[in-house]
Amino acid sequence: MRAIMVMFDSLNRHMLPPYGCEWVHAPNFERLYERTVTFDNSYVGSMPCMPCRREFHTGRYNFLHRSWGPLEPFDDSVPEILQANGVYTHLVSDHYHYWEEGGATYHTRYSTWEIARGHEGDPWKGEVADPEIPDHVGDRGGKMWRQDWVNRKYMQCEEEQPQAKTFEMGLAFMRTNADQDNWFLQIETFDPHEPYFTQQRYKDLYPHDYDGPHFDWPGYQPVTETPEQVEHCRYENAASISMCDTYLGKILDLMDELEMWEDTLLIVCTDHGFLLGEHDWWAKCVQPFYNEIAHTPLFLWDPRIGRKAERVNVLVQNIDWGPTLLEFFGVPVTQDMQGIPLTTALASDAPLREGILYGLHGGHVNVTDGRYVYMRAPVTVENTPLYEYTLMPTHMRHAFDVEELQDIHLAEPFSFTKGCRTMQIAARTDSRNSMHRFGTLLFDLATDPKQEHPLDNPEIEARMVNVLVELMKATDAPSEQFERLGLPLDCKELLC
Repeated sequence: MRAIMVMFDSLNRHMLPPYGCEWVHAPNFERLYERTVTFDNSYVGSMPCMPCRREFHTGRYNFLHRSWGPLEPFDDSVPEILQANGVYTHLVSDHYHYWEEGGATYHTRYSTWEIARGHEGDPWKGEVADPEIPDHVGDRGGKMWRQDWVNRKYMQCEEEQPQAKTFEMGLAFMRTNADQDNWFLQIETFDPHEPYFTQQRYKDLYPHDYDGPHFDWPGYQPVTETPEQVEHCRYENAASISMCDTYLGKILDLMDELEMWEDTLLIVCTDHGFLLGEHDWWAKCVQPFYNEIAHTPLFLWDPRIGRKAERVNVLVQNIDWGPTLLEFFGVPVTQDMQGIPLTTALASDAPLREGILYGLHGGHVNVTDGRYVYMRAPVTVENTPLYEYTLMPTHMRHAFDVEELQDIHLAEPFSFTKGCRTMQIAARTDSRNSMHRFGTLLFDLATDPKQEHPLDNPEIEARMVNVLVELMKATDAPSEQFERLGLPLDCKELLC
């Protein structure tokens, strides 16, 4: 038995034909729909990039205990567990956050790994002279912006772009090991994450009148651009998705050629979506996690079951990917895993769970039961109390500052830390960007799928609070998270 996971970054569900989009050119995603089960109720968990990957490895939520960071010493790792059970694991990726301090313990859990470089502001090619940067939308600048324009000079043809290199490495692994058994291949590309740097042939799929300044990298901020600029940026995103579609097609082609559908599991997924002007916002993480971000595409082929060209409405999320792989290879999930194998969702249309959590450390804590989405905001603008619990004190690109480490306490073990006490470090909060300013929000997806009209319904809110509190307790959330959100440990104490 073999397994392949193709993972994109920031792939929007609402931009794909299998989910109803009629204008994005993605024929291989349509072909994927014909070969797999499509999940209609898939959601994120811990946001954003590396917290999601920690969920994949550990099969459990992590955003209530810490922000962006590496795997912890006490964490389970699905690729590592598979290795210990005789399954060869291989990672090919251009996701440059793996090679920073905040992600440096992930790729080493695989038997072997390969990388391609150059996305976004990846500190890749060294040039002392400043690059030529065209007139562009917004006030973007800084080190990453400069480095990205250095990198682009070395990716003038498609074969030189990181996505193309990543998929070629994955295809090479498939060809080399086509006659071998017991392996897992993870093909992971940063695309279609911004900036939307693609070749002209993909842009030509979306002809439109635009004579404004360069714009393929929206900021994490409210929309201030003109309608023409917003439309242009959406087309740039679509071009990037079409490039992703091309390389997905190469995987499907090789699976056909090597007759791999008979014994190979296939998961096609993403870590999260992205706002392209919806709700008058760009990006993610600086606003509530509307469904454009949180409601994700997910496709699964399991050769043991053989279901394809079908849709499943069962509520699933990112924490389920790791347990799915373990179950496929006959390896038990660990006692700390909260995820459920996706194959369980194929066995019956019965609900797997009452609800799911998702969110960002220090942000709203969100819960959905598939119909209602409840976003619980911090009760104060200061967004306290809030702590990081870690033995690996790193942020995205650097270690915790010395000032952050001046007042460290040792916390008692959590249920999943295998008896280890962790550092308890006060989290940095920014009252200017606190989610408190958005308030607590409740949406009915049945009557308001675009989440434009928040509900004021105490009865429904009380029920969703109950689900939220029980899920937080089940994940052994720190007690101050309940205080930060104005929630009781016992739902009976709450008066809505």
